[in-house]
Amino acid sequence: MDRNATPARTLSRQPPLVRDAVADSRDPGAVGHLRRGLGPGPFALITLFVSPDADFAAVMAGAQEAYPDVSVTGCTTAGEIGPEGYAEGAIVALALPAAHFRAETMVIENLVALDPQTLIGEMIRRRVALARAAPGWPQDFAFLMVDGLSLCEDALTSAMLAGLGTAPLIGGSAGDGTRFGRTLVGAGGRAFRSAAVLSFVRTDCPVRAFSHDHLMPGRVRMVVTAADPKRRIVERINAEPAAREYARLLGKDPNQLSPLTFAAHPVVVRIGGRHHVRAIQRVAENGDLVFFSAIDEGLVLTLAEARPMVDRIEAELAGLARHKPPDVILGCDCVLRRIEAEERQLRPALSRILARHRVRGFSTYGEQISGLHVNQTLTGLAIYPPPAASGPDPEQVPPCPTA
Repeated sequence: MDRNATPARTLSRQPPLVRDAVADSRDPGAVGHLRRGLGPGPFALITLFVSPDADFAAVMAGAQEAYPDVSVTGCTTAGEIGPEGYAEGAIVALALPAAHFRAETMVIENLVALDPQTLIGEMIRRRVALARAAPGWPQDFAFLMVDGLSLCEDALTSAMLAGLGTAPLIGGSAGDGTRFGRTLVGAGGRAFRSAAVLSFVRTDCPVRAFSHDHLMPGRVRMVVTAADPKRRIVERINAEPAAREYARLLGKDPNQLSPLTFAAHPVVVRIGGRHHVRAIQRVAENGDLVFFSAIDEGLVLTLAEARPMVDRIEAELAGLARHKPPDVILGCDCVLRRIEAEERQLRPALSRILARHRVRGFSTYGEQISGLHVNQTLTGLAIYPPPAASGPDPEQVPPCPTA
């Protein structure tokens, strides 16, 4: 577990409703440590963000055994976000108390053979069950964790849109550090590959979904002229070998392209009036570019330019706390943001901001919001204390954006 992050002063708020705990992934007694940190509950949902250094299947089985009456979910990470901000080699647990939350969790297996109609029908049944269980609670949301190497996030989030109703969806793609070898999701004491775990949550707490980045489109454009969309591979850009042409546009040696290059110089596409990052994962041995999200021939890509990372995230999170601070912020933060922060020596400053605003979550291989799979964002959900717990609320918490 990373012990270099600097503890930070938290915002003034009531004692937290949402419980959290952190353990070292190398500790054989990690599950017991988490249970002592979370307490006995009762809880509606426990979610674990698990370092790939841990035995994920054992952690999931142990946590479910420790809380047999609770829906326990989790995923592997490309880094964790805990009480001190960015962490490595940790297990971060987040527990929603049953006094304010109800949850319905479903496992979506075999993503490559996804049946959208069956999926939508099951989603609607889960939402109806929650509405019946807590008819007086006005808020709901959906949280998704999906195998980050499945190559299915775009199709999955698009298919899910019709089953969400008014519930905002946020989520993240499970990671494997920077190894890109094996990513897992878990529920019910089991671990799954090529799968997703979707939790519908109903609550009396106000919530607000958001998706933040620090990028803006620049002036340099390029066209994808040959691609393999199923494998998210771009073979040629501007009719030239993809990696070589991308490097040329940056003024760099194609043999020196690295994850830092991709983090610092992402490309964006325009969808629905907004620009969204199409992040590059790596260069294939043959010079193709492998992407984290959907890509296709004919797409116009624009090189993005970075704005000050620390200032942007501080402004975003301060805006979420403008009327009152959230009880917790569930955050899915792209691994490329972490890589950029480390290279630019911004990690301590960002960790202090994340800790001060009580962000908990993980670094991802991609993020989901509503019907979109996106990259290089901090996408999340701010959960506020219910009105009875926080006193009179002079202004309503702003509604969730749809994208």
